[in-house]
Amino acid sequence: MSNRPLQVAVIGAGPAGIYASDILSKSDVDVQIDLYERLPAPYGLVRYGVAPDHPRIKQIIKALYNVLQRGDIRLVGNVEIGKDVTFDELHEHYDAIIIATGADRDRPFNIPGSDLPEVYGAADFVSWYDGHPDYPRTWPLNAKEVAVIGVGNVALDVARILAKHPDDLMSTEIPQNVEEGLRQSPVTDVHVFGRRGPAQVKFSPMELRELGEVPDVDIIVYEEDYDYDEASESAVAESKMTRQVVNILTDYLFDQEEEKTASRRIHLHMLQEPAEVLGAEHVEGIRMARNALKGDGTTARTGEFIDYPVQAVYRAVGYFSSPIPGAPFDDIRGVVPNVGGRVIDETGVVNGMYATGWIKRGPVGLIGSTKSDAQETIGNLVADYEAGLLHATTEDLGWEATQAVLESRNVRYTTWQGWELLEAYEKSLGEPAGRERIKVVERETMTAVSRGEEHDGKLY
Repeated sequence: MSNRPLQVAVIGAGPAGIYASDILSKSDVDVQIDLYERLPAPYGLVRYGVAPDHPRIKQIIKALYNVLQRGDIRLVGNVEIGKDVTFDELHEHYDAIIIATGADRDRPFNIPGSDLPEVYGAADFVSWYDGHPDYPRTWPLNAKEVAVIGVGNVALDVARILAKHPDDLMSTEIPQNVEEGLRQSPVTDVHVFGRRGPAQVKFSPMELRELGEVPDVDIIVYEEDYDYDEASESAVAESKMTRQVVNILTDYLFDQEEEKTASRRIHLHMLQEPAEVLGAEHVEGIRMARNALKGDGTTARTGEFIDYPVQAVYRAVGYFSSPIPGAPFDDIRGVVPNVGGRVIDETGVVNGMYATGWIKRGPVGLIGSTKSDAQETIGNLVADYEAGLLHATTEDLGWEATQAVLESRNVRYTTWQGWELLEAYEKSLGEPAGRERIKVVERETMTAVSRGEEHDGKLY
């Protein structure tokens, strides 16, 4: 323990990093926390990973805003660790580093035909429609029939955004280039596939229920996809959420007797897994293998195959984290190896290095899990501080020393005050159209607005 404030750098200004910073700031430790983010804007996957037509994201952002707006946690945006400043350089100036970079890419998906050009990762598509500045400004929306592989909320988001008419998104913050792209889409049918049964899907009840409320989009389900084994019955009996999901799916099944007249359709298929993407040079279809439940909730193939004509395939089979140069990384699991948030390498615990959120445990769980993750990590960090284990490697400490490094390299970092300028600018763009905001995609514009510099107003 020391008579000076503990200097802590947190990498990643999404929910994981902000929650960890908040918990640490409220501990008994005298601490200075600097929160580093590689984008000019904070909030991570809440801003760039959640569909824009989900109003509940506003409540999450409000909670995160309230933490950062207090002013006791310094936000430093537009700084990429490993590029603008190295991990070792950061450790020179900070006693502890918390990695909270989340999961930003798609889990690998390898079946015959998966290398065809119209096989896309859901994470990439989400980043496009959410206006992530590091992704292309256009998206090839040429398919009339689309397959989405996966039965989590991301799969539903992808299916809903593909099927939804752009006019029904105009109350949201979707960027101008996304609106223009979606208006060119000829899509009529989106097929969502899950390899297990109704009791094993990972949709949340709210997401699934909202799917049936999209204007001019019919939900189609199939009686032959409904099967329950002993494990399914137990899951329904033991989990309220599972029971709600099954009930909603059953309601959709009984609605089949009604005439379906919508111009677009979302088909929910279960007990089918992808065997092959069909086509020579371009996607022409997808071959699905029919599965049967085995009694324990797992499945086995029946030997039956079903071909669906589709011209694009989106894989929503899970997110995967990217390594931070200079920090240990498990390439198989896609996480920073750790025990209770303490980072480990081949020699054991790495003093002063911690992980929290999806980079710590993998891309599972929602906000509640992120908070409990942060509690565990910060608890161990505080214990290590009290044991005298946390030390920067030089006497030049904290933000002042790091700021000097960034400015010597002409890094155009942004601040919390800069984010407030950018937020006000986005709201001013939306106001004439009666929208809360229009999101700016162009990184140079985001940076210039945040720094109070002149810019050409380019939005994407």
